[in-house]
Amino acid sequence: MEFSARQTVIIAVLVLFLGKFLTKRINGLKEFNIPEPVTGGMLASVFFSLIYIIFDFNISFSLMQRDVLGGSVSLSGGHGTAIAWAPSFENRFGVINAAEIGIACATFGLVLGGVIGGPIAKYLINKHNLSSTSKAQLSVGIKNEKQQSISVDSVLTLLLVLSIAVGLGLNLHKLLASMGVMLPIFVPCLFAGILLTNSVPLIFKKMPWVSQTPTLALVSDLSLGLFLAMSLMSLQLWALIDLAGPILLILAAQLILTLSFSIFIVFRFLGKNYDAAVITSGYAGLALGATPTAIANMTAVTKKYGASPKAFIIVPLVGAFFIDLSNAVIIQIMLNWIN
Repeated sequence: MEFSARQTVIIAVLVLFLGKFLTKRINGLKEFNIPEPVTGGMLASVFFSLIYIIFDFNISFSLMQRDVLGGSVSLSGGHGTAIAWAPSFENRFGVINAAEIGIACATFGLVLGGVIGGPIAKYLINKHNLSSTSKAQLSVGIKNEKQQSISVDSVLTLLLVLSIAVGLGLNLHKLLASMGVMLPIFVPCLFAGILLTNSVPLIFKKMPWVSQTPTLALVSDLSLGLFLAMSLMSLQLWALIDLAGPILLILAAQLILTLSFSIFIVFRFLGKNYDAAVITSGYAGLALGATPTAIANMTAVTKKYGASPKAFIIVPLVGAFFIDLSNAVIIQIMLNWIN
């Protein structure tokens, strides 16, 4: 049975509400800052897997809306990069089901990244007795919150800016592809958004802009929550049985390395303060999963311990832009070297 795009969105919303409900009721989830989409999404994935195992009834979802609504916001590595590079491994090296293997690893990494980010921040904050020094009331970096509100005009302005950014990004993607540069579609779109944000307000100083507004925060939270919920609830655990051993081995090694590097390198080099702890929780989600996981981790942490505007500038910029540009070069070099 395959649910349509509309039905998939409905189920994702219900799964997200389930995660929110459980997080409020179960102290452990709240205590360790486990993101709500991770809680609901994983329970849904286990539930659908049990249905398949017990009744031999396969349930699948249409993820078109996930990729259109959430994938272009802030992916780094993870599903986007796995899908973008899978054809190269299949065509050049004959790797069968490269996309499925990549997506499976990315999804498991996304889960682990969402699970360990909160506990890492809690450990560092408690051990070093850290606290937020920012006076901002919201973790997403909104400024002048009391003077702004969500209105029809603000939503229309945001839709206009997003449409322009995506349009510029799609054309840039075609140009890069014609030059042999392979990047997931969201990367040029992200670059277009950064270009617009750093140019339009300077040229048209009186023009209202969408950066750091409640409207943008609302759309970002909506896209992030639905993306994570859809990604996790659609994971077909039964299809990974044959690859369970190698995947678990790889993930175990990555988990140990990420934990060690986050706590002993990232946190220390960033100054061992509160912002460093929040960024470290985001880095853990980014290193194992993707930028949405990093943002979810930092959002959960800052809701409990206080705002960290620096974290929400540094991690998305590095994770959703610079890393993918680096990936494009490094992966191509590695493929040429292997070949």
